[in-house]
Amino acid sequence: MGGDLLNIEALLADLGEQSGAIAVQCSDTGGQLDRLNRQMAAEAERLVELSVAMDSLTTAQVESRAATGELLHSAELAQRVLHRGNRVAQQSLDEVGRLVVGVTGLDDELQSFLERLATIGGISRALKLIAEQTEMLSFNARIEAARGGAEMKPFQVLADEIRQLANTTSQSASEVGSNIAALDETAAHLISGLSANIAVGRETTLHIDSLRESMSEMAALVLQFQDRSQAIAGCNERAAVAVETLGFGMDEFYSVAAESAKRADEARMRLDQLESHANDMLNRVAHGGVKTRNDPLIAMGIEGANEVTALIESRLGTPELNETALFDIDYRPRPGTDPVQYDNGFADFADLHIRPILDRWTRQNKAVVGCCLVDMNGYLPTHITERSQAPIPGERLRNLEVSRNRQIFMDNQTRRALDGDDDYFLFAYRQDLGEGRFRALRSVFVPLYFGGRKWGLYEVGYLI
Repeated sequence: MGGDLLNIEALLADLGEQSGAIAVQCSDTGGQLDRLNRQMAAEAERLVELSVAMDSLTTAQVESRAATGELLHSAELAQRVLHRGNRVAQQSLDEVGRLVVGVTGLDDELQSFLERLATIGGISRALKLIAEQTEMLSFNARIEAARGGAEMKPFQVLADEIRQLANTTSQSASEVGSNIAALDETAAHLISGLSANIAVGRETTLHIDSLRESMSEMAALVLQFQDRSQAIAGCNERAAVAVETLGFGMDEFYSVAAESAKRADEARMRLDQLESHANDMLNRVAHGGVKTRNDPLIAMGIEGANEVTALIESRLGTPELNETALFDIDYRPRPGTDPVQYDNGFADFADLHIRPILDRWTRQNKAVVGCCLVDMNGYLPTHITERSQAPIPGERLRNLEVSRNRQIFMDNQTRRALDGDDDYFLFAYRQDLGEGRFRALRSVFVPLYFGGRKWGLYEVGYLI
Protein backbone atom coordinates (compact mmCIF):
# COMPACT_ATOMS: atom_id res chain seq x y z
CA MET A 1 0.00 0.00 0.00
CA GLY A 2 2.82 2.40 0.90
CA GLY A 3 4.57 1.57 -2.35
CA ASP A 4 1.44 2.28 -4.31
CA LEU A 5 1.09 5.61 -2.56
CA LEU A 6 4.67 6.49 -3.40
CA ASN A 7 4.06 5.51 -7.00
CA ILE A 8 0.96 7.70 -7.12
CA GLU A 9 2.86 10.62 -5.61
CA ALA A 10 5.67 10.13 -8.08
CA LEU A 11 3.12 9.95 -10.88
CA LEU A 12 1.45 13.12 -9.69
CA ALA A 13 4.80 14.84 -9.36
CA ASP A 14 5.72 13.75 -12.87
CA LEU A 15 2.30 14.84 -14.08
CA GLY A 16 2.87 18.26 -12.51
CA GLU A 17 6.26 18.54 -14.17
CA GLN A 18 4.84 17.48 -17.49
CA SER A 19 2.00 19.97 -17.07
CA GLY A 20 4.50 22.68 -16.25
CA ALA A 21 6.62 21.74 -19.26
CA ILE A 22 3.54 21.75 -21.48
CA ALA A 23 2.46 25.09 -20.10
CA VAL A 24 5.93 26.53 -20.70
CA GLN A 25 6.03 25.10 -24.21
CA CYS A 26 2.55 26.38 -24.92
CA SER A 27 3.55 29.74 -23.55
CA ASP A 28 6.70 29.79 -25.65
CA THR A 29 4.85 28.62 -28.78
CA GLY A 30 2.09 31.11 -28.06
CA GLY A 31 4.73 33.80 -27.90
CA GLN A 32 6.07 32.70 -31.27
CA LEU A 33 2.56 32.72 -32.69
CA ASP A 34 1.90 36.11 -31.16
CA ARG A 35 5.09 37.41 -32.72
CA LEU A 36 4.03 35.86 -36.01
CA ASN A 37 0.61 37.49 -35.68
CA ARG A 38 2.24 40.84 -35.05
CA GLN A 39 4.42 40.40 -38.10
CA MET A 40 1.47 39.26 -40.19
CA ALA A 41 -0.58 42.20 -38.94
CA ALA A 42 2.26 44.55 -39.86
CA GLU A 43 2.58 42.86 -43.25
CA ALA A 44 -1.19 43.11 -43.69
CA GLU A 45 -1.01 46.84 -43.04
CA ARG A 46 1.81 47.16 -45.55
CA LEU A 47 -0.19 45.01 -47.94
CA VAL A 48 -3.15 47.36 -47.54
CA GLU A 49 -0.84 50.30 -48.23
CA LEU A 50 0.53 48.43 -51.24
CA SER A 51 -3.02 47.70 -52.38
CA VAL A 52 -3.84 51.39 -52.14
CA ALA A 53 -0.69 52.13 -54.11
CA MET A 54 -1.76 49.53 -56.67
CA ASP A 55 -5.15 51.19 -56.97
CA SER A 56 -3.40 54.50 -57.53
CA LEU A 57 -1.11 52.83 -60.06
CA THR A 58 -4.09 51.33 -61.84
CA THR A 59 -5.80 54.72 -61.93
CA ALA A 60 -2.61 56.31 -63.19
CA GLN A 61 -2.26 53.55 -65.77
CA VAL A 62 -5.80 54.18 -67.02
CA GLU A 63 -5.09 57.91 -67.20
CA SER A 64 -1.77 57.19 -68.92
CA ARG A 65 -3.48 54.99 -71.49
CA ALA A 66 -6.05 57.70 -72.14
CA ALA A 67 -3.33 60.33 -72.40
CA THR A 68 -1.33 58.09 -74.71
CA GLY A 69 -4.37 57.58 -76.89
CA GLU A 70 -4.87 61.33 -77.08
CA LEU A 71 -1.16 61.74 -77.81
CA LEU A 72 -1.32 59.19 -80.61
CA HIS A 73 -4.44 60.83 -82.00
CA SER A 74 -2.72 64.21 -81.85
CA ALA A 75 0.32 62.78 -83.58
CA GLU A 76 -1.80 61.35 -86.38
CA LEU A 77 -3.73 64.61 -86.69
CA ALA A 78 -0.49 66.61 -86.69
CA GLN A 79 0.90 64.33 -89.37
CA ARG A 80 -2.15 64.87 -91.58
CA VAL A 81 -2.20 68.62 -90.97
CA LEU A 82 1.52 68.85 -91.62
CA HIS A 83 1.16 66.80 -94.79
CA ARG A 84 -1.54 69.14 -96.11
CA GLY A 85 0.32 72.23 -94.93
CA ASN A 86 3.56 70.95 -96.42
CA ARG A 87 1.89 70.39 -99.78
CA VAL A 88 0.35 73.87 -99.76
CA ALA A 89 3.61 75.42 -98.55
CA GLN A 90 5.57 73.64 -101.26
CA GLN A 91 3.19 74.97 -103.87
CA SER A 92 3.49 78.48 -102.44
CA LEU A 93 7.24 78.21 -102.28
CA ASP A 94 7.31 77.04 -105.91
CA GLU A 95 5.26 80.10 -106.89
CA VAL A 96 7.53 82.39 -104.89
CA GLY A 97 10.54 80.66 -106.42
CA ARG A 98 9.26 81.26 -109.92
CA LEU A 99 8.56 84.89 -109.02
CA VAL A 100 12.07 85.28 -107.67
CA VAL A 101 13.48 83.68 -110.80
CA GLY A 102 11.41 86.09 -112.84
CA VAL A 103 12.69 89.05 -110.82
CA THR A 104 16.29 87.94 -110.98
CA GLY A 105 15.86 87.27 -114.72
CA LEU A 106 15.19 91.01 -115.27
CA ASP A 107 18.87 91.61 -114.74
CA ASP A 108 19.74 90.57 -118.33
CA GLU A 109 16.84 92.58 -119.75
CA LEU A 110 17.97 95.64 -117.79
CA GLN A 111 21.44 95.29 -119.26
CA SER A 112 19.92 95.06 -122.75
CA PHE A 113 17.79 98.14 -121.99
CA LEU A 114 20.88 100.06 -120.92
CA GLU A 115 22.65 99.09 -124.12
CA ARG A 116 19.67 100.35 -126.19
CA LEU A 117 19.72 103.63 -124.28
CA ALA A 118 23.39 103.97 -125.10
CA THR A 119 22.64 103.31 -128.80
CA ILE A 120 19.86 105.92 -128.78
CA GLY A 121 22.23 108.37 -127.16
CA GLY A 122 24.73 107.74 -129.96
CA ILE A 123 22.05 108.46 -132.56
CA SER A 124 21.17 111.70 -130.80
CA ARG A 125 24.78 112.76 -130.91
CA ALA A 126 24.98 111.80 -134.59
CA LEU A 127 21.89 113.92 -135.33
CA LYS A 128 23.45 116.85 -133.54
CA LEU A 129 26.63 116.41 -135.54
CA ILE A 130 24.59 116.26 -138.78
CA ALA A 131 22.74 119.42 -137.75
CA GLU A 132 26.02 121.19 -137.18
CA GLN A 133 27.37 120.03 -140.53
CA THR A 134 24.10 121.04 -142.24
CA GLU A 135 24.30 124.49 -140.62
CA MET A 136 27.84 124.81 -141.90
CA LEU A 137 26.67 123.76 -145.39
CA SER A 138 23.87 126.32 -145.29
CA PHE A 139 26.33 129.02 -144.22
CA ASN A 140 28.65 128.21 -147.15
CA ALA A 141 25.70 128.10 -149.56
CA ARG A 142 24.57 131.58 -148.51
CA ILE A 143 28.07 132.95 -149.04
CA GLU A 144 28.25 131.50 -152.54
CA ALA A 145 24.75 132.75 -153.36
CA ALA A 146 25.74 136.26 -152.31
CA ARG A 147 28.75 136.18 -154.63
CA GLY A 148 26.84 134.89 -157.67
CA GLY A 149 24.24 137.66 -157.83
CA ALA A 150 20.85 137.20 -159.42
CA GLU A 151 21.82 134.00 -161.13
CA MET A 152 22.41 132.34 -157.74
CA LYS A 153 19.02 133.40 -156.35
CA PRO A 154 17.60 129.86 -156.44
CA PHE A 155 20.63 128.63 -154.64
CA GLN A 156 19.90 131.26 -151.97
CA VAL A 157 16.46 129.72 -151.49
CA LEU A 158 18.06 126.27 -151.20
CA ALA A 159 20.53 127.60 -148.67
CA ASP A 160 17.67 129.00 -146.62
CA GLU A 161 15.87 125.64 -146.74
CA ILE A 162 19.08 123.83 -145.75
CA ARG A 163 19.49 126.28 -142.90
CA GLN A 164 15.89 125.71 -141.77
CA LEU A 165 16.50 121.93 -141.97
CA ALA A 166 19.66 122.33 -139.92
CA ASN A 167 17.76 124.28 -137.26
CA THR A 168 14.99 121.73 -137.20
CA THR A 169 17.51 118.91 -137.02
CA SER A 170 19.41 120.65 -134.24
CA GLN A 171 16.19 121.30 -132.32
CA SER A 172 15.11 117.68 -132.81
CA ALA A 173 18.52 116.45 -131.70
CA SER A 174 18.30 118.65 -128.59
CA GLU A 175 14.80 117.38 -127.80
CA VAL A 176 15.92 113.79 -128.36
CA GLY A 177 18.95 114.37 -126.14
CA SER A 178 16.78 115.88 -123.38
CA ASN A 179 14.30 113.01 -123.58
CA ILE A 180 17.12 110.47 -123.54
CA ALA A 181 18.65 112.21 -120.51
CA ALA A 182 15.31 112.12 -118.70
CA LEU A 183 14.81 108.51 -119.73
CA ASP A 184 18.30 107.67 -118.59
CA GLU A 185 17.67 109.27 -115.17
CA THR A 186 14.37 107.45 -114.78
CA ALA A 187 15.98 104.21 -115.91
CA ALA A 188 18.75 104.77 -113.39
CA HIS A 189 16.22 104.99 -110.53
CA LEU A 190 14.33 102.02 -111.87
CA ILE A 191 17.47 100.02 -112.34
CA SER A 192 18.63 100.91 -108.81
CA GLY A 193 15.36 99.62 -107.28
CA LEU A 194 15.29 96.56 -109.48
CA SER A 195 18.90 95.79 -108.66
CA ALA A 196 18.06 95.91 -104.94
CA ASN A 197 15.03 93.69 -105.53
CA ILE A 198 17.16 91.31 -107.54
CA ALA A 199 19.66 91.11 -104.65
CA VAL A 200 16.79 90.49 -102.24
CA GLY A 201 15.39 87.91 -104.60
CA ARG A 202 18.70 86.03 -104.65
CA GLU A 203 18.80 86.13 -100.83
CA THR A 204 15.15 85.04 -100.74
CA THR A 205 16.09 82.06 -102.84
CA LEU A 206 18.50 81.00 -100.08
CA HIS A 207 15.78 81.46 -97.42
CA ILE A 208 13.32 79.44 -99.48
CA ASP A 209 15.81 76.59 -99.70
CA SER A 210 16.37 76.77 -95.93
CA LEU A 211 12.60 76.83 -95.36
CA ARG A 212 12.14 73.78 -97.56
CA GLU A 213 14.80 71.98 -95.53
CA SER A 214 13.19 73.01 -92.21
CA MET A 215 9.79 71.81 -93.37
CA SER A 216 11.30 68.49 -94.38
CA GLU A 217 12.94 68.18 -90.96
CA MET A 218 9.64 69.07 -89.28
CA ALA A 219 7.86 66.40 -91.26
CA ALA A 220 10.50 63.88 -90.22
CA LEU A 221 10.11 64.88 -86.56
CA VAL A 222 6.33 64.52 -86.73
CA LEU A 223 6.76 61.06 -88.22
CA GLN A 224 9.22 60.16 -85.49
CA PHE A 225 6.81 61.58 -82.88
CA GLN A 226 4.05 59.43 -84.32
CA ASP A 227 6.28 56.34 -84.25
CA ARG A 228 7.27 56.98 -80.60
CA SER A 229 3.65 57.61 -79.67
CA GLN A 230 2.70 54.26 -81.15
CA ALA A 231 5.57 52.62 -79.24
CA ILE A 232 4.43 54.28 -75.99
CA ALA A 233 0.89 53.15 -76.64
CA GLY A 234 2.13 49.58 -77.06
CA CYS A 235 4.14 49.78 -73.81
CA ASN A 236 1.11 51.14 -71.99
CA GLU A 237 -1.03 48.30 -73.22
CA ARG A 238 1.53 45.74 -72.02
CA ALA A 239 1.92 47.60 -68.72
CA ALA A 240 -1.85 47.62 -68.26
CA VAL A 241 -1.94 43.85 -68.66
CA ALA A 242 0.95 43.48 -66.17
CA VAL A 243 -0.69 45.81 -63.64
CA GLU A 244 -3.99 43.96 -63.95
CA THR A 245 -2.23 40.62 -63.43
CA LEU A 246 -0.33 42.02 -60.44
CA GLY A 247 -3.56 43.38 -59.00
CA PHE A 248 -5.23 39.96 -59.25
CA GLY A 249 -2.16 38.38 -57.64
CA MET A 250 -2.19 40.89 -54.80
CA ASP A 251 -5.89 40.33 -54.18
CA GLU A 252 -5.30 36.59 -54.04
CA PHE A 253 -2.25 37.05 -51.81
CA TYR A 254 -4.22 39.32 -49.50
CA SER A 255 -6.97 36.71 -49.21
CA VAL A 256 -4.43 33.98 -48.43
CA ALA A 257 -2.63 36.21 -45.93
CA ALA A 258 -5.89 37.12 -44.22
CA GLU A 259 -6.88 33.46 -44.01
CA SER A 260 -3.41 32.55 -42.67
CA ALA A 261 -3.62 35.30 -40.05
CA LYS A 262 -7.04 34.05 -39.03
CA ARG A 263 -5.80 30.48 -38.67
CA ALA A 264 -2.70 31.63 -36.78
CA ASP A 265 -4.89 33.60 -34.41
CA GLU A 266 -7.15 30.58 -33.91
CA ALA A 267 -4.08 28.42 -33.24
CA ARG A 268 -2.81 30.96 -30.71
CA MET A 269 -6.20 30.98 -28.97
CA ARG A 270 -6.17 27.18 -28.80
CA LEU A 271 -2.64 27.27 -27.44
CA ASP A 272 -3.76 29.81 -24.84
CA GLN A 273 -6.56 27.43 -23.85
CA LEU A 274 -4.13 24.53 -23.72
CA GLU A 275 -1.74 26.68 -21.69
CA SER A 276 -4.55 27.54 -19.28
CA HIS A 277 -5.49 23.86 -18.90
CA ALA A 278 -1.85 22.91 -18.36
CA ASN A 279 -1.50 25.71 -15.83
CA ASP A 280 -4.63 24.53 -14.03
CA MET A 281 -3.11 21.08 -13.77
CA LEU A 282 0.27 22.51 -12.69
CA ASN A 283 -1.42 24.63 -10.04
CA ARG A 284 -3.58 21.74 -8.79
CA VAL A 285 -0.59 19.43 -8.50
CA ALA A 286 1.25 22.15 -6.59
CA HIS A 287 -1.67 22.33 -4.16
CA GLY A 288 -2.04 18.53 -3.94
CA GLY A 289 0.64 17.95 -1.31
CA VAL A 290 2.94 16.16 -3.75
CA LYS A 291 6.60 17.17 -3.63
CA THR A 292 7.88 18.73 -6.85
CA ARG A 293 10.81 20.86 -7.96
CA ASN A 294 8.55 23.88 -7.61
CA ASP A 295 8.15 23.50 -3.83
CA PRO A 296 11.24 25.51 -2.80
CA LEU A 297 10.17 28.37 -5.08
CA ILE A 298 6.62 28.25 -3.77
CA ALA A 299 7.88 28.41 -0.21
CA MET A 300 10.19 31.27 -1.15
CA GLY A 301 7.27 33.15 -2.68
CA ILE A 302 5.06 32.69 0.37
CA GLU A 303 7.83 33.69 2.78
CA GLY A 304 8.77 36.76 0.71
CA ALA A 305 5.12 37.82 0.49
CA ASN A 306 4.77 37.46 4.25
CA GLU A 307 7.83 39.63 4.82
CA VAL A 308 6.54 42.33 2.49
CA THR A 309 3.09 42.18 4.11
CA ALA A 310 4.58 42.50 7.59
CA LEU A 311 6.70 45.48 6.58
CA ILE A 312 3.82 47.35 4.92
CA GLU A 313 1.45 46.65 7.81
CA SER A 314 4.04 47.88 10.28
CA ARG A 315 4.38 51.19 8.43
CA LEU A 316 0.76 51.64 7.39
CA GLY A 317 -0.86 54.51 9.25
CA THR A 318 2.48 56.23 9.91
CA PRO A 319 3.71 59.43 8.28
CA GLU A 320 5.64 57.22 5.84
CA LEU A 321 2.61 55.42 4.38
CA ASN A 322 -1.17 55.64 4.50
CA GLU A 323 -3.90 53.53 2.95
CA THR A 324 -4.71 56.12 0.29
CA ALA A 325 -1.12 56.14 -0.97
CA LEU A 326 -0.92 52.32 -0.78
CA PHE A 327 -4.02 51.84 -2.96
CA ASP A 328 -3.38 54.87 -5.19
CA ILE A 329 -4.34 54.15 -8.82
CA ASP A 330 -3.86 57.71 -10.04
CA TYR A 331 -0.92 56.77 -12.26
CA ARG A 332 0.91 59.90 -13.35
CA PRO A 333 3.07 59.52 -16.48
CA ARG A 334 6.70 60.48 -16.18
CA PRO A 335 7.55 62.89 -19.04
CA GLY A 336 10.08 61.70 -21.60
CA THR A 337 9.95 58.00 -20.65
CA ASP A 338 9.60 55.33 -23.33
CA PRO A 339 7.93 53.01 -22.57
CA VAL A 340 5.96 55.19 -20.21
CA GLN A 341 6.68 54.96 -16.49
CA TYR A 342 4.16 56.16 -13.90
CA ASP A 343 4.33 57.62 -10.42
CA ASN A 344 1.79 57.07 -7.67
CA GLY A 345 1.61 57.55 -3.89
CA PHE A 346 3.19 54.15 -3.10
CA ALA A 347 6.10 53.92 -5.59
CA ASP A 348 8.68 55.96 -3.68
CA PHE A 349 8.02 54.03 -0.44
CA ALA A 350 8.28 50.75 -2.37
CA ASP A 351 11.61 51.72 -3.94
CA LEU A 352 13.05 52.63 -0.57
CA HIS A 353 11.71 49.80 1.62
CA ILE A 354 10.45 46.97 -0.62
CA ARG A 355 13.18 46.82 -3.27
CA PRO A 356 15.89 45.63 -0.81
CA ILE A 357 13.64 42.74 0.16
CA LEU A 358 13.09 41.84 -3.51
CA ASP A 359 16.83 41.95 -4.20
CA ARG A 360 17.62 39.72 -1.24
CA TRP A 361 15.05 37.06 -2.12
CA THR A 362 16.11 37.09 -5.78
CA ARG A 363 19.66 36.20 -4.72
CA GLN A 364 18.43 33.23 -2.68
CA ASN A 365 18.09 30.90 -5.66
CA LYS A 366 19.93 30.93 -9.02
CA ALA A 367 16.75 29.84 -10.80
CA VAL A 368 14.98 33.06 -9.80
CA VAL A 369 14.85 35.68 -12.53
CA GLY A 370 13.34 38.31 -10.27
CA CYS A 371 10.81 39.18 -7.60
CA CYS A 372 8.36 42.05 -7.89
CA LEU A 373 5.02 43.49 -6.78
CA VAL A 374 2.00 43.80 -9.11
CA ASP A 375 -1.13 45.72 -8.16
CA MET A 376 -4.64 44.93 -9.38
CA ASN A 377 -4.08 46.86 -12.62
CA GLY A 378 -0.72 45.31 -13.51
CA TYR A 379 1.26 48.27 -12.18
CA LEU A 380 4.76 47.51 -10.81
CA PRO A 381 5.55 50.20 -8.22
CA THR A 382 9.06 48.77 -7.83
CA HIS A 383 11.26 45.92 -9.02
CA ILE A 384 14.66 44.45 -8.24
CA THR A 385 17.56 46.86 -8.68
CA GLU A 386 18.73 45.11 -11.84
CA ARG A 387 15.32 45.81 -13.43
CA SER A 388 14.91 49.30 -12.01
CA GLN A 389 17.64 51.16 -13.86
CA ALA A 390 17.08 54.72 -15.02
CA PRO A 391 15.58 54.76 -18.54
CA ILE A 392 17.67 56.14 -21.39
CA PRO A 393 15.81 58.29 -23.95
CA GLY A 394 15.65 56.74 -27.38
CA GLU A 395 16.52 53.19 -26.19
CA ARG A 396 13.06 51.66 -25.89
CA LEU A 397 14.12 48.00 -26.14
CA ARG A 398 16.73 48.44 -23.43
CA ASN A 399 14.24 50.26 -21.20
CA LEU A 400 11.67 47.50 -21.63
CA GLU A 401 14.10 45.01 -20.09
CA VAL A 402 16.01 46.93 -17.40
CA SER A 403 13.59 49.75 -16.52
CA ARG A 404 10.51 47.64 -15.74
CA ASN A 405 9.68 49.38 -12.46
CA ARG A 406 6.74 51.80 -12.56
CA GLN A 407 5.50 50.27 -15.82
CA ILE A 408 2.16 48.52 -16.39
CA PHE A 409 2.11 44.94 -17.68
CA MET A 410 -0.79 42.50 -17.95
CA ASP A 411 -1.11 38.95 -19.31
CA ASN A 412 -3.68 36.16 -19.00
CA GLN A 413 -2.01 34.27 -16.16
CA THR A 414 -1.37 37.40 -14.09
CA ARG A 415 -5.00 38.36 -14.61
CA ARG A 416 -6.13 34.88 -13.47
CA ALA A 417 -3.99 35.15 -10.35
CA LEU A 418 -5.33 38.62 -9.57
CA ASP A 419 -8.90 37.42 -9.95
CA GLY A 420 -8.41 34.07 -8.15
CA ASP A 421 -8.98 33.17 -4.48
CA ASP A 422 -6.20 30.61 -3.74
CA ASP A 423 -3.46 31.28 -1.22
CA TYR A 424 -0.97 31.15 -4.11
CA PHE A 425 -0.86 30.30 -7.81
CA LEU A 426 1.75 28.47 -9.84
CA PHE A 427 1.56 29.32 -13.54
CA ALA A 428 3.78 29.30 -16.59
CA TYR A 429 3.41 32.40 -18.72
CA ARG A 430 5.04 34.63 -21.30
CA GLN A 431 6.93 37.55 -19.77
CA ASP A 432 6.43 40.52 -22.07
CA LEU A 433 9.78 42.03 -23.07
CA GLY A 434 8.16 44.44 -25.52
CA GLU A 435 8.19 44.81 -29.30
CA GLY A 436 6.85 41.26 -29.74
CA ARG A 437 9.57 39.67 -27.57
CA PHE A 438 8.64 37.18 -24.84
CA ARG A 439 10.28 34.88 -22.34
CA ALA A 440 8.56 31.75 -20.99
CA LEU A 441 8.75 31.65 -17.17
CA ARG A 442 7.21 29.87 -14.24
CA SER A 443 5.92 32.21 -11.59
CA VAL A 444 4.60 31.88 -8.07
CA PHE A 445 1.91 34.49 -7.46
CA VAL A 446 1.01 35.15 -3.81
CA PRO A 447 -1.96 37.49 -3.18
CA LEU A 448 -1.34 40.50 -0.94
CA TYR A 449 -4.09 41.85 1.35
CA PHE A 450 -4.01 44.98 3.49
CA GLY A 451 -6.82 46.06 5.73
CA GLY A 452 -9.00 43.29 4.32
CA ARG A 453 -8.58 44.61 0.76
CA LYS A 454 -6.76 42.76 -1.98
CA TRP A 455 -3.90 44.95 -3.12
CA GLY A 456 -2.35 42.69 -5.76
CA LEU A 457 0.36 40.02 -5.97
CA TYR A 458 3.86 39.19 -4.82
CA GLU A 459 5.56 37.41 -7.74
CA VAL A 460 8.61 35.18 -7.98
CA GLY A 461 9.60 34.42 -11.58
CA TYR A 462 12.02 31.56 -12.23
CA LEU A 463 13.39 29.16 -14.84
CA ILE A 464 13.77 25.43 -14.17
